Amino acid sequence: MSAIEDLVRRTEARRQQVSAQLDFNRRRELGQFFTPSPAAQLIADMVGPIKENAIRLLDPGAGVGSLTTAFLARLVRLQWHGHVDITAVEIDPDVLPHLNQTLQECSKILPQYGINLSIKVINGDFIKLGTISDHTGPLSEYFDFVIMNPPYKKLGAKANERLALAARGVSCSNLYSSFLALATMLLRPGGRLVAITPRSFANGPYFGDFRRFLLSNVTLDRIHVFESRSKVFADAEVLQENIIFSATRFGSTDNVTLSTSEGYEDTPISRNVPYSEIVKDNDPHQFIHLPTSERDTKIAEAIANLPCTLAELGLKVSTGKVVDFRARSYLKSQPAEGAVPLIYPGNLRKGRVNWPLQIRKPQAILDVPQTQKLLLPGERFVLVNRFTAKEERRRVVAAVYEPDDIDAARVGFENHLNVFHSNERGIEHSVAYGLCAWLNSSIVDQFFRIFSGHTQVNATDLRSLRYPSLAQLSELGGALGMGIWPEQEKIDALVATHVLEGEIC
Repeated sequence: MSAIEDLVRRTEARRQQVSAQLDFNRRRELGQFFTPSPAAQLIADMVGPIKENAIRLLDPGAGVGSLTTAFLARLVRLQWHGHVDITAVEIDPDVLPHLNQTLQECSKILPQYGINLSIKVINGDFIKLGTISDHTGPLSEYFDFVIMNPPYKKLGAKANERLALAARGVSCSNLYSSFLALATMLLRPGGRLVAITPRSFANGPYFGDFRRFLLSNVTLDRIHVFESRSKVFADAEVLQENIIFSATRFGSTDNVTLSTSEGYEDTPISRNVPYSEIVKDNDPHQFIHLPTSERDTKIAEAIANLPCTLAELGLKVSTGKVVDFRARSYLKSQPAEGAVPLIYPGNLRKGRVNWPLQIRKPQAILDVPQTQKLLLPGERFVLVNRFTAKEERRRVVAAVYEPDDIDAARVGFENHLNVFHSNERGIEHSVAYGLCAWLNSSIVDQFFRIFSGHTQVNATDLRSLRYPSLAQLSELGGALGMGIWPEQEKIDALVATHVLEGEIC
């Protein structure tokens, strides 16, 4: 075993030891998840070519130094010779001695490979240090490379980190996006950022401002998608859809290399795609699409080529108005005099709404002056679950609220539902059923899996989707027939015939 291989092995043993010793609640408070050695190597391999013979490297949230070690090991494999100025930031004082030990070993071993190091270890809060307004702090210079596994933790609206970055012109709702934003600011033009993060920032309304900031400052070079939620940080019990991406400060927007694997030990499958397949030029939300296979690209193209936006159909989609804990005093467990149906996701069964049901949720809401703004007329609507469980087979689950099934003058839809409507009125019969079938089709479900790294289906996502024409939806709805909701194969066959003209479904 070579000296550099032995260094990597010892660093990984140190990571495992520290992970086992640190208090779980403390790690959770800090959003701390240390990078396993194989993942660190995969991250380092995505740094790209290194032409300079003197470089500045930043490792924020450095942990025990796994990513810095992996970066240096890659330099050795490239037979690169030169000087590396390393800045490693770690907030946890209990981890600091282990980080120092790793970097001391690096400084002893790397010179034998023609690589000299200068090392600065900072015990402190990366966000606080990087947003010092007078630019006199320890992170006041620009870096050639930033390599990171940022902490995963949501931030409250008044969190110091969130306010500090807002003052710098970017809105971040959690720590990992805050780390990415600040790292972007600390890159020199042409500098590169490589990070492993949850995939959730790629779409959805919560990350809109952050995405616009990120993509106006860096261009994506490579993106690796992990298909498994459980393998990347298995020893930390993290269940996230993770990606690794590399980006260049003010780089070119030609092509992006997309790759995918089950976990970090599997051989990746990769391909090059035009940048415009990843970020659409005319998309105001700057969603990041990840079509990791040719089939994914065909699905994305099929959706993009549909004729209508939701607005062009004369339809809207909104979240359900009833937030149950706020309306608790008006809720009834069962139908009651003076009350109207209250529909939850649990009432959606095989394309229709079943009500009332024993689902441990209130099934009615009082129809009184105080609740009028929460209710819609008892007409035909199309509903979509906003949240699905991680283990569920489908991401998009739609159903029709049918007034012929439920005789009520008004109805309440709980906030975990998205409601398709026509200016808060119902939708014509065949269009509603066609829309429901379209939303329940495999192609829409697969598109959302390409498009979204989380289990939420937000109203913003549904508004951004393209749709068949009214005539196509009406034809599809008419072809469904009456009675039992069809099986998936029949829905997909009907969609292929009436919408996709036999194309992929």
